[in-house]
Order: sequence, then C-alpha cells, then structure tokens
Amino acid sequence: MTSPRTNTFAGLSLILDRVAERRDEAAWVSAQAASADARFLLLDALGETYLLPDHETLRWLNAGEREQILGDLRVSLLGFAEQRPHFLLALDDNDRASELESRLGARRMGLREAGLLLPADEAGLFAYAKGLAHWQRETRFCARCGAPLILVAAGHRAQCTNDDCGRLHFPRTDAAIIAIVEYDGACLLGRQSGWPKGRYSTLAGFVEPGESLEDAVRREIAEESGVIVGEVHYHSSQPWPLPASLMVGFTAKAISPDIHLRDRELEEARWFTPQQIVDGLADGSFLASTRLSVSYQLLSHWLQQRAGLDLDALVRTA
Repeated sequence: MTSPRTNTFAGLSLILDRVAERRDEAAWVSAQAASADARFLLLDALGETYLLPDHETLRWLNAGEREQILGDLRVSLLGFAEQRPHFLLALDDNDRASELESRLGARRMGLREAGLLLPADEAGLFAYAKGLAHWQRETRFCARCGAPLILVAAGHRAQCTNDDCGRLHFPRTDAAIIAIVEYDGACLLGRQSGWPKGRYSTLAGFVEPGESLEDAVRREIAEESGVIVGEVHYHSSQPWPLPASLMVGFTAKAISPDIHLRDRELEEARWFTPQQIVDGLADGSFLASTRLSVSYQLLSHWLQQRAGLDLDALVRTA
C-alpha cells in the first residue's frame, strides 16, 4: 500500500524545535534574538512575506538587519532549526512594508502562491508564522473583561492587563474536516458556483461544539450533498493558516449514492470514477484542487489506491 505524501505546510516537527518550554525565559529569548545566528521572518499587515527577487526562497533578515531596520518591532520566537533561532517580525504599517521591498532587495508574496514555490521547510515556517501573526493581530482585547492584552511567552500567549482579571489567551485554531467519500468505485466531489469552470473538490466543513471529527464528516457530507456516510477513517492533517484552521482529512464510505443538494452551498455534487477523472483532465472538463491543499492529496491517494494512477502526472500532461 502506498502511503500518503506529507501535506503542504505539514511535517515541520522534522526540522523545527519549538522550544516551548523556554518561551517564558525573557532574558534567554532576548539573547537568542541578538545572536549572530538568529534569523527573522518578516510579515506585512496582510500576512505576506518577503522572497529573494530571483529565487524561490525566503528573504530572511539577520540580527544586524533586524536591529538596524526594524529594531522597534517586537519579536516572536518560532523555534530552532539547523541549530539557529528563528523569529517572526510582524509589521502593522503597509506603507513601511512597501519601502522595505527595495531596501531588502525582495519581493512580497502571499502564502497561497508561495506555498507552491518554496521548499517544504520554508513553506511550513511561513505558514506557522502567518498563523501566529494573525492571532496576535486579531487578539488585542480580553474576551472576558475587554481590557487591553499584552503578548507574553515570546509571542505565544496574551495576558489581560486588568489585575482583577489577568486571563491568559492562547492562539486559536479552528478544526475543520475534509473527506473523500467513496461508493462503488467512485468518489464524491463538489463545486461552488464561484470556482473556475470544471473545478471539483472534496467536501469540507467546520467542526461544531460537542462533535467528534468522524461525526463532523457525516454531518457535513449530509448537509452539503445529502449523501449518508457510514465508515470514516483518518487520512492526514494540514495546518491551514488562511487564516486560522486545521484541516483534518478523512476517507469515508457512503451507504448509498443518492445525492440531494440541501443548503445550496454547492452548485453541483457528483460521483467520479477514476476513468472519468482521467478523461476530464485530458479534455479540460475537470480541474483538480490546487496542490497546496489536502483535498488534492486525498484525491491523489485515492486514485493511486483504486486505479494505480499518478495525479501529478495526469495534471502535468493535461
């Protein structure tokens, strides 16, 4: 059996030690930020980062550049990779962000585009930094008392400044399920009206309170397509900081093939055999999800398992 490939943005633990146990050691964190080995990933207010102009790689700042150009910015510790401390610098001023493009000799790019270009480790670090920066930007006031928050723990917690409250806030990740559903040798795919013509994807949705991931798969598939699902099995997961989700992928078996679009979230849902996907890719009537997404990997793994087909090769030759 062929194992699924690592999803984009996943696998970061293979190269990064987040050193979470040392985030509260302010003096140690400051010393790491001042060291000659430190690297800084700069994000603008829209969550875009800087790449080298002629290379598909991140434009990291060193400690000297950070001190000279952006010494006024707070740093957030990402962790250690290749025995070097890595930090996040987040800008709030987009006018300043534009000026820095020429000063750093760099170009700005968003995560959706960069995720397809960058090496896997840099794509993962960009995704991690973007998720953390988004939470910091959106979490400015205490949800309990409304008082301002200050960042602590090297940027990974926010503490209420009201002495009578003092509540700690932690980065939030919203769980979402995404599943490839099978019935009698065909898989269920759907499309939304705003998508490019011919694009189909596996179905997805957010997990609700008091709901297991497996139950969320059954509910979402039923709500969107009317298809009733029985067996559900975990496939893989993917951090999805666009802006703050964790996509949890599943394979599932339908009890019957009956489709009834209920809430009209989907323009269409239908069953595809491997051959129909091959034919659709060849004549342009079928477009797979972007390689960035776990949806692509779910379909790729399903085609390999059911028909020995390589989705990458099919897409390249389409």
